[in-house]
Amino acid sequence: MTVERGHAEIRDAVARLCADFPGAYWREKDKADAYPAEFVAALTRAGWLAALIPEAYGGAGLGLSAACAILEEIHRSGGNAATCHAQMYTMGALARHGSDEQKRRYLPGVAAGDLRLQAFGVTEPTSGSDTTALKTFARREGDTYFVTGQKIWTSRAAHSDLMLLLVRTTPRENAAKRGDGLTLLLADLRAAKGNELSVRPIEAMLNHSTTEVFFDNFRVPVADRVGEEGEGFRLILSGMNAERVLIAAECVGDARFFIERASAYASERVVFGRPIGQNQGVQFPIAKAYAQTRAAELMLREAAAKYDAGGNPGEEANLAKLLAAEASWAAGEACLQTHGGFGFAREFDIERKFRETRLYQVAPISTNLILSYVAEHVLGMPRSY
Repeated sequence: MTVERGHAEIRDAVARLCADFPGAYWREKDKADAYPAEFVAALTRAGWLAALIPEAYGGAGLGLSAACAILEEIHRSGGNAATCHAQMYTMGALARHGSDEQKRRYLPGVAAGDLRLQAFGVTEPTSGSDTTALKTFARREGDTYFVTGQKIWTSRAAHSDLMLLLVRTTPRENAAKRGDGLTLLLADLRAAKGNELSVRPIEAMLNHSTTEVFFDNFRVPVADRVGEEGEGFRLILSGMNAERVLIAAECVGDARFFIERASAYASERVVFGRPIGQNQGVQFPIAKAYAQTRAAELMLREAAAKYDAGGNPGEEANLAKLLAAEASWAAGEACLQTHGGFGFAREFDIERKFRETRLYQVAPISTNLILSYVAEHVLGMPRSY
């Protein structure tokens, strides 16, 4: 796959870094359900996790398209950026809507690796994708919010110092609109862990460092509120659209991994006296997955360009995530089928990546909810939920 994708220097540098973390490294972490601390530290030292932090605060000041190139290359190499990508997509809310004081106080430390901003607390057990139904409540007393409630599927909370936390500050029944009454906080988790805050790991089918988090009068200074009280839902949409674009890049990287592995194996594997890739039944699924991946790349490029121009491209971000997730899953299916029994052997890394890329059909945001969004907000059809 030699198609020109832009940001060649960034891609080459990231690929060289990833070469120090081959499949054996990721298999070991997957088997132990362990956090890839060494990989995250290497990305931090190289400055890649500070890609979206403005230069004034110690970051690279790059655009979303450059960040996409970083994450795509990590996944194409066989790694998994889900261990650290939140430090990028949280910038969609913090760098755009945080106060100058918040940026001065936190971003230099995040850029240097002294602080980790790896957790995004939104989803709750009873609300799922219905963000406006969340119940975690922040009671204000003077200059402090006291947060009580629970979040789930909050990945990397155990490995993070800071969390972007969406809470309710007005009871839902008192809110004029569904999205009203939600407030975004930048929460410092360090002193509270084990006291006002407890983090419990969730065992899952992939090594994602995901957790459930419980808040018991967890204190957040009003000075650490991002934006105005009650405007949180609007603010996180910017971060969520950035997240969907970045996740789409990871999916494209997964698809490229699968397609490259499948194409190489199909060309080398000889059965019945000829390479299996000579058979159209083997060729076609791989070629079709490649076509899907190229189409997803084009939408991804458009979404990133609109975001970098200062927009908030809801349609393009959602479509990029939908198309890329479907492309990576199709490529994973084709790759596993091409490898046959060997695809299930851990040493080939196919089964691990197969499990990892399956997640993107469900989260962040399921493909079905994206289709509902397109039907209502793009095509003008009646609201279905």
